[in-house]
Amino acid sequence: MNIDFAQIFISFLVLVFSLTVHESAHAWAADRLGDPTARLLGRVSLNPFVHADPIGTVLFPLVGMISGAPLIGWAKPVPVAVWRFERGRLDYLMVSVAGPISNLCLAFLAAVALRALPMVAVGRTTAGVGAPLANFAWDALQINLLLAIFNLLPIPPLDGSSVVSGLLPERAAAAFDRLRPYGFVLLYALLLSGGFSVVVGRPYHYVLSWLL
Repeated sequence: MNIDFAQIFISFLVLVFSLTVHESAHAWAADRLGDPTARLLGRVSLNPFVHADPIGTVLFPLVGMISGAPLIGWAKPVPVAVWRFERGRLDYLMVSVAGPISNLCLAFLAAVALRALPMVAVGRTTAGVGAPLANFAWDALQINLLLAIFNLLPIPPLDGSSVVSGLLPERAAAAFDRLRPYGFVLLYALLLSGGFSVVVGRPYHYVLSWLL
């Protein structure tokens, strides 16, 4: 097995930073909308150690990078007290979507950087003065775009499920929330059935081609 440990290290750093920004965005949005819970716990921070989960931030991503399996990672969820929000479920929806939006912003910035850097080609085959930075930006683009699209899936406990719940009428939202105990089962079914490449892969490649 030919393992590029240097590339794995770079990808891992990019993932940890991207997850940190994602969770910090949730915490910042919650604080701005009236719930200081996450801020008081120190979660409005770009310090990765306050957000890292040993399994989701370290073990699973490293296994995926080494084995070539789909890259899955997560950080510790940001605690949110919905009752503190003035607009209730609508504000919670805004908090939920803040994470994926932060990753989309990082992906856009990475795409801009790729266009600005002097190089021969996009991706890990780059050559020229800007090749190391281009490879770093390429990882940032891929990982953040993947995180954004994956987290927008309407499957608990992903952010997309909270967005859907916030958009539905209260009775329908209550019925939808009953799926939460089965969220991880649905996610594993999606991965093992090959559905991941359809519901995540296709939007990912479409947006990636647009950004490039």
